[in-house]
Amino acid sequence: MYGRWPSRTREAPQAAIMGAMALTDPERRFLVVQRRAILVTIAPDARPRPVPICFVLAADAAILYTPLDDKPKATDDPLALARVRDITADPRVAILADRWDEDWSRLAWLRAEGRATLLGPGPEHATAVAALRATYPQYATHRLDDRPLMRVEIDRVTTWGALEPD
Repeated sequence: MYGRWPSRTREAPQAAIMGAMALTDPERRFLVVQRRAILVTIAPDARPRPVPICFVLAADAAILYTPLDDKPKATDDPLALARVRDITADPRVAILADRWDEDWSRLAWLRAEGRATLLGPGPEHATAVAALRATYPQYATHRLDDRPLMRVEIDRVTTWGALEPD
């Protein structure tokens, strides 16, 4: 029989600037080492629409960036992607990152909920693109500079398991 695993949910305090909350050090360390996560948007018929993503975190805030890169998709227009249409209609999103291990004492996940917007070219965009290229060498040849990024301000975090196992 398994004991009760640590689990917690934190929401941004009312006074948080623009709704974003700070990530704890263990939460940030857990996310930074993940190679991918699952982004869940809300389709117009209210169904969840999950899609795997590459991402980076802002260095000093609870903000996650994911590119609308030029990997093959159903459309070449990044603004026509279902996830973009979804956040235009309803900006609420969730990000799920998990760690799987055959040793189940190492299992853990983190769900970050927040609001997504599109971020066009500018200083914040350039910083995020540089971080994406540093994290994913595959992006060296992608046209990220002239494509929007999805920017997620995290306002609620739920974790399960030991984010930093022994």
